[in-house]
Amino acid sequence: PLPDKVEEEFEKFVNAFKQKTHRDEGLEDEIKYFRFAFKRIRTSYVRPIKESILIDAAIQGLHEAQIKPNSNPRMLVEAAIKGMTKSLDPHSTFLNAREFRETFIQTKGEFGGLGIEVTMQDGFVKVVAPIEDTPAARVNMVSGDLIIAVDGVSIKGLTLAAAVRLMRGPPGEAIELTVRRKHRPDFMVKIIRAIIKVRAVRWHPIGNIAYIRVSRFSEKVKSGIVKAFTDIRQQLGKEPEGVVLDLRNNPGGLLEQSVILADAFLDSGQIVSVRGRTSRQQSSFEAADGDLAGGKKIVVLVNGGSASASEIVISALKYQKRATIMGSRTFGKGSVQTIIPMPGEGALRLTTALYYGADGNTIQARGV
Repeated sequence: PLPDKVEEEFEKFVNAFKQKTHRDEGLEDEIKYFRFAFKRIRTSYVRPIKESILIDAAIQGLHEAQIKPNSNPRMLVEAAIKGMTKSLDPHSTFLNAREFRETFIQTKGEFGGLGIEVTMQDGFVKVVAPIEDTPAARVNMVSGDLIIAVDGVSIKGLTLAAAVRLMRGPPGEAIELTVRRKHRPDFMVKIIRAIIKVRAVRWHPIGNIAYIRVSRFSEKVKSGIVKAFTDIRQQLGKEPEGVVLDLRNNPGGLLEQSVILADAFLDSGQIVSVRGRTSRQQSSFEAADGDLAGGKKIVVLVNGGSASASEIVISALKYQKRATIMGSRTFGKGSVQTIIPMPGEGALRLTTALYYGADGNTIQARGV
């Protein structure tokens, strides 16, 4: 049960919702749906938020919703929840049933679109990094680009999920993006959509050195890194004399895959810790014995497009003095998003914890 003062705040939303729907009856299920989201955000978000702020944001979402009177009340409730999550941070959002299904696509290593990892900044879509060998990479989009319009339609104020949906479409179909980049006027980019197949790990020997490129932390990293070393040893006929691990423009992906990659080059020591508000949201990952490179020297290539799971690997190898890090400061995306299914359909994507490197410092907004 909600405390009395919180229940009073909640009633403010109920009254605003009923006024917007122009009805008093038959709304119990929708109010319960909203209550579920409100309680989860209140207790699970990475830091405490005043209930009044959450309710005010939800009511603002109701007022901004472009929904006709007497429409499906669920659409209004979803608008309210989107308003509430939008007030938290760029990575927290509400996912309707279709958006929830789409969250499973990217981690499988194949999806449709332009080939960019994105976040939100100043109400626009910010490019974390283009994925190599994709349409976005071929037109030279770079980390830090802001997408301000899609086919001439401004995306200011849209949720990240809604903006991404605008950019998706049938493979082979063109899309025009208006891009804002530092030190130059806004410009147009025309991109042909394609099915994006992400090969997580690529490799080849350079002389007697093993060059390994990890472009994304999908489910295929674990098998890819083992295969890379096996293949390079066969090509060289011996152990490589060193390793170049290329994480440039790697926007991240699955936490467990980043731990696997870091552990592949470490025999012991902490890799990363995850810290949230409750004991259930605290975890620490340690390296186990077994260095695939056999102690040989490692250089890790990084840049501003190296983010999230990439930064976990970079931070661990740097702190444990296992590798030399070469390049520019990384992106600084060190927060954990948890998918919380809603009753029946839809889900919340909430920032529930922060990554802390082995040095005890958070990666969020700092980079490596």
